[in-house]
Amino acid sequence: MDLTAADIARATGGRLVAGSPDARVTSFAIDSRLLEPGACFVALVAERDGHAFVADAWARGAAIVVVTRPVAPPPASAAVVQVADGLEALAALGRHARDRLVHAMVIGVTGSAGKTATKDLTAAAVAATRRVHASPASFNNEAGVPLTLLGAPLDTDVVVVEMGARFAGNITALTAVARPQLGIVTHVGLAHAGQLGGPAGVAQVKGELIEALPADGVAILNADCPYAASLAARSAARVVRVGQAPDADVRVTEITLDDELRPRFTLSTPWGDATVHLALHGEHHAQNAAMAIAAAVEVGVPLDRAAAGVAEARSAALRMEVVHTAGGVTVINDAYNSSPTSAVAALRALGRLAVRGRRVAVLGEMLELGAYGPDAHAELGSLAARVGIDLVVAVGEAARPLAVSATAAGVAVLEAADPCRAVTLVTDYVRPGDAVLVKASRAVGLDGVAAALAEAPA
Repeated sequence: MDLTAADIARATGGRLVAGSPDARVTSFAIDSRLLEPGACFVALVAERDGHAFVADAWARGAAIVVVTRPVAPPPASAAVVQVADGLEALAALGRHARDRLVHAMVIGVTGSAGKTATKDLTAAAVAATRRVHASPASFNNEAGVPLTLLGAPLDTDVVVVEMGARFAGNITALTAVARPQLGIVTHVGLAHAGQLGGPAGVAQVKGELIEALPADGVAILNADCPYAASLAARSAARVVRVGQAPDADVRVTEITLDDELRPRFTLSTPWGDATVHLALHGEHHAQNAAMAIAAAVEVGVPLDRAAAGVAEARSAALRMEVVHTAGGVTVINDAYNSSPTSAVAALRALGRLAVRGRRVAVLGEMLELGAYGPDAHAELGSLAARVGIDLVVAVGEAARPLAVSATAAGVAVLEAADPCRAVTLVTDYVRPGDAVLVKASRAVGLDGVAAALAEAPA
């Protein structure tokens, strides 16, 4: 989105403290390393102070910086806008961008698991016939949602916005910026349950998206989720229920997986039936794709084109990536993040993968579960036995309940204190024909295990 320094100052309530009011930007960034020439750099103060990177932003070609305290003078033709609060300024810019997207429909996506995949699938389905914009990454927080809106061209028909939550009121604040007309809640589970007060608290917060929809909007809910009815009751919008339940408005049936875990399924809808093929890996993506297709049809994409569109979606990095190594090992790299819902889906996928050798699950802690953590990890250990896992490598002290329950269920278990030790254990154990799943919350750092396996020589 094209804005001048004067536009930015007006939108944020800030003031131009250096440079020309006519300095102009065409993109926005909060990480100077990702900044494109001609961009606006917003110096946020969080774990790291963005003001320390203003010089780097200038060096990379920033045209405007937004700051909360004085910084060195800008280069010629650039400008500095000073605001009271960087994050609030970014939200104000997001609201300004939303105001300018006068003809665009905004689709909000939230849920305990599957947000990014469903966002990507929705964008792919809509792109079959409409101009669509969605962030290429998990831009789902107070900074990411405004950046997504600011990145949308003015002629965009549909903007797909992912919305995460860490506390009550989080999604309400995000919807005030994005003003979605259509909302998707993928699932209510235990992700962030420690902060949000258990599943009921998670449902309460995820439902903030549904409550924000206008009366002429559409709420797309998971018909198989136990909280679907209570979520529907909170919406003034029309509700479309999607899932395998017999009474779902849009029903998923006849799911099959190929040798790479790519789903094929039948979708029965009020608009007709469709056969859907996905390039993503894992049975759980059938539900995500069905919700995406329903959203696309609701914004005017014909069913057959939406169904064809989702086939174009590809896995985001570290999310159910299936890699065949030079050493003959199949690696399922799902190390981007983990929650009970996504970990169960990943384990079941490993259990269904056709392999010549053994199935190995490298599992680390699922963070932010609070008091629900020990039981949730123990349930994963039991599930490993039921789906036919041969070896569990439990990484970290918090994964001990997982190790104990898997051992009790008859699964071989190795425990690793950290990812480095896990690399050693796994690389010593696996041989050609084996399949290895790597899954944990991102902060655990198990992506290094997957990388070590992928790079191992033949």
